[in-house]
Amino acid sequence: MLARLRGVARVLILGAAGMVGSVLWEGLAANHSLRGLDRRRDRQRGIERGDVRRLRSIGSAFEGVEAVVDLATNPSLDLSWEDTHTDMWGRVNVLEAARANGVRRYVFASSNHVTGLYELDQPYAAIVAGDYEGLEPHSIPLIAPDWPIRPDSAYGVGKAFGEATARYYAERHGLSCICLRIGTVRADDRPADPRHFATLLTHRDLGRLVECTLEAPPELRFGIYYGVSANTWRFWNLTNAREELRFEPTDNAERFRTGSAQEPRGLP
Repeated sequence: MLARLRGVARVLILGAAGMVGSVLWEGLAANHSLRGLDRRRDRQRGIERGDVRRLRSIGSAFEGVEAVVDLATNPSLDLSWEDTHTDMWGRVNVLEAARANGVRRYVFASSNHVTGLYELDQPYAAIVAGDYEGLEPHSIPLIAPDWPIRPDSAYGVGKAFGEATARYYAERHGLSCICLRIGTVRADDRPADPRHFATLLTHRDLGRLVECTLEAPPELRFGIYYGVSANTWRFWNLTNAREELRFEPTDNAERFRTGSAQEPRGLP
């Protein structure tokens, strides 16, 4: 059995002032010394201003850091190709700063939209529409991290680039890189449409997932994992997340089935 990664005390969160960053800050603060960077300064939590698109503005934040959690991308599914290119350059800057400062682990907030076009196929199209007639949850073929990528947008392409760049830094430079294809994270922590009953990742499960990446064995050089709660209708495979990260989600979106829908906010 592989040993867990010990002594990851100093963690840098990029994009720390955003919704997901705020959730993680609250979830990780008890066990780690956190440092935050965002384009918006938050003096109350000690989050400094920095822009990952400018390498010189972020380099000093990586000094003495053992792990980096990278949330610093535009979360809009309608991202233009121009903005996607800008985000891609930011990933290179972040990974280069991590390499140069001897960071032990890089955790990239990738996205389920790297494989989003599978949702045009059955049975996934029916599930995201909330049409479960004739379907059995346990018989659904689960989309696995090793399936061919099928990005559904420029945003998804940019996330796929981030995964590929992380793999390069893992294999070429020895930086341990973990990519999380995160499901739907919302500010109100509940589903807002039929798709979310399959794709929701609750705040509690998100915090545990990232904690697992920080505790994962140092021998884990690279990996891609889906991040989703234990939803009855989920269609992403968590086998490698369970085996390699020891991630076991506890929440199920079905408990919100009778709740009222709200306007979606957060990661799509």
